[in-house]
Amino acid sequence: MIFIYLFLTFFEMGLFGFGGGYGMISLIQHETVEHWHWLSASEFTDIVAISQMTPGPIGINAATYCGYTAVKNAGYGIPLAILGSTTATFALVLPSLVLMILISKMFMRHMNSPIVQSVFKGLRPAVVGLLAAATLLLCTRDNFSAPSENPWQFYISCALFAATAFGTGVLKINPIRMICYSAVAGLLLFY
Repeated sequence: MIFIYLFLTFFEMGLFGFGGGYGMISLIQHETVEHWHWLSASEFTDIVAISQMTPGPIGINAATYCGYTAVKNAGYGIPLAILGSTTATFALVLPSLVLMILISKMFMRHMNSPIVQSVFKGLRPAVVGLLAAATLLLCTRDNFSAPSENPWQFYISCALFAATAFGTGVLKINPIRMICYSAVAGLLLFY
């Protein structure tokens, strides 16, 4: 039964998840952590980190890992967990594949029309809003702790957050390199 729910959930996200993988992160988090309780918040954060570090689109990587973890957390073995990852990934990709095949010719013909340009002008701020929502959803106690619980860890986490944002946004350091730097910092400071 979990496979049907995985397929339907990720198919819906693939169908309505505008903004690419980063825009889908908040949708995936809501469905897998809050709605279905397949994953914990810390597991989801790990999924985002792993999806960032592995090659390929983050939405597909997250779906693959979520499907695997959800089935594994439900008590099934590794072969069925692999089927869960395949199910979630296929379900997420299927709507985009079908829609892009159906509309690619029409889009190429009309992409410079004022109507299409107006639609994209409206979609761009929405995509940025989805990215901001994904960022805010990941700013949880699991990732930063509370200042009253462990002030040292809280301030170090905030400093790593700010350094990564500054490094990738202002200094234009490769995000993968920043992730590696943060992992080394975490190993040195928290181990």
